[in-house]
Amino acid sequence: MSEEPQVGIVLVSHSGPVAEAVAELARGLAAGGATAPVAAAGGTSAGGLGTSAELVSKAARAVDRGAGVALLVDLGSALLTVKAMLAEGGGLPEGARLVDAPFVEGAVAALVTASAGGDLAAVEAAATDAYGYRKR
Repeated sequence: MSEEPQVGIVLVSHSGPVAEAVAELARGLAAGGATAPVAAAGGTSAGGLGTSAELVSKAARAVDRGAGVALLVDLGSALLTVKAMLAEGGGLPEGARLVDAPFVEGAVAALVTASAGGDLAAVEAAATDAYGYRKR
């Protein structure tokens, strides 16, 4: 593998368009050079609302660059799906980690940190810190 090890980001949402839009937003806000790999895993395999372990697994494999994969989820069954996949093993790359963070702000913080070369712990910390962002 000729690529430098880098943390990958997977955004798991009940909606494919939402996951794709958040990935696009994060890429845009993290611009200024090459960004870490980020992939959307939204909706069901048939394109409806829901969560697909198959899509999550495919996205995680696509962004795996050897430094871990941070998975951010929107709510409900997305969380349960990722937790089950981590517990069962086999569906996610080694070093995959569920990150407890707000979906949009956490995605941006995670991607900026990963793109700057942060390790998985730093990516998780940056995403988690997004809970403290004030909007007033």
